[in-house]
Amino acid sequence: MKIPTLVRFPLLLLALVLLGTGCSSAPRKAPADPAPAAVGAKADGKAVAADDLDEYATSGAVSDPIEPVNRATFWLNHQLYRYLLKPIAKGYEFIIPKPVRRGVANAFENVRYPVRVVNDTLQGNFHRAGLETGKFFVNTVIGVGGVMRASDRFPALADVPAGDTGQTFAKWGIGPGPYVVLPVLGPSTVRDTFGLAGDYALNPINWVTIWFGGYTWTLAIPSANSLRSLPDQMNQYDAATQNSLDRYLAARSAYMQYREERKAAALR
Repeated sequence: MKIPTLVRFPLLLLALVLLGTGCSSAPRKAPADPAPAAVGAKADGKAVAADDLDEYATSGAVSDPIEPVNRATFWLNHQLYRYLLKPIAKGYEFIIPKPVRRGVANAFENVRYPVRVVNDTLQGNFHRAGLETGKFFVNTVIGVGGVMRASDRFPALADVPAGDTGQTFAKWGIGPGPYVVLPVLGPSTVRDTFGLAGDYALNPINWVTIWFGGYTWTLAIPSANSLRSLPDQMNQYDAATQNSLDRYLAARSAYMQYREERKAAALR
């Protein structure tokens, strides 16, 4: 059935937004960046006491030369998350039963095998690449195409750190560069922005746009991949920023901590 033009554009716009969220790396930890607020000052309408700044006590130097631009982009992203993506995520959780959501997420993560194994290999971590291959084989065969995480039953395969292209660049000694906030995608650095492009190219989900083309394959499958990860991304965003004095600093700190952990994992 042909989609009317007036309907097609809003669907295309929504799909592009979802595709963006699927490429993002959401912060996964609470913030620990120093807030530039003085004791007794107010942030978000709340009085700042000395104890309130403890969560920002362990700071690291973050290059943020375009902070005003980043803050403006962060504000726009926050509105998008609040008024569009969070309702979509809540609707997805309400409509789709949890076991089905888990199976869909497992299957899409299993398909991302090339992203992980290629980067493990480029990092010279052949042992981890072998574990990833074993994990992919077990989940694909025993786990029915990856719908079930059968690899969790094997201790050696249960918790294999995932490799990505930004992590590989870090292993090669490439610095993170300035911090940037990308529209829709959220926190990143110059290095990780190029890393996202590498991850996108290695993800088989995106290959369907080349093999098949058309609206169904180009938008529907990648958008479904983004939708399945949306609830977790929104939860991670809330966990990092909801009770912070400064949402921007909280998100920045959480992201930088997360990427430092991924870099440390690559060096092990």
